[in-house]
Amino acid sequence: MSEKNQKNQPSLWEGFKAFLMRGNVIDLAVAVVIGAAFTNIVNAVVKGVINPIVGAFGTKDLEGYKSCLKGPCTADEGIEILWGSVLSAALGFVITAAVVYFLMVLPMAKYLARKAAQDAAKDGTQEVLELSELEVLKEIRDVLVAQRGSGPGTGTGSTEA
Repeated sequence: MSEKNQKNQPSLWEGFKAFLMRGNVIDLAVAVVIGAAFTNIVNAVVKGVINPIVGAFGTKDLEGYKSCLKGPCTADEGIEILWGSVLSAALGFVITAAVVYFLMVLPMAKYLARKAAQDAAKDGTQEVLELSELEVLKEIRDVLVAQRGSGPGTGTGSTEA
């Protein structure tokens, strides 16, 4: 590479610094830290509350449930399938997803929709574009019926608008 090309390109350090100073990188780092802390809370709830409640219907804590794949399950022989741990992890995932959706995603979506409606009302250009699913499906049905009625083989040859 010539010296002229090297002077026009930012240095490795400058590029790295610009990458780190972007707002979305900082937001992502904060989200990862908060997510890790939240995961610890959910895991504690699952292990301390959910597992014992589910285990109350059986004979032990949920994490203790296992099956033996081959032979008797002793320290020296047998292959254990720890399905209780898998079920516990799945419950933790479902609880985490539900909490994130109902406490973060849904309220944010409602807030953004409300804000968009307020902004549109301020501009005075709000048009009624929202159709119910039933209305949209009726329109699609009507178009398909019209196409079928004027399609090849029907002999009409005219289209309805």
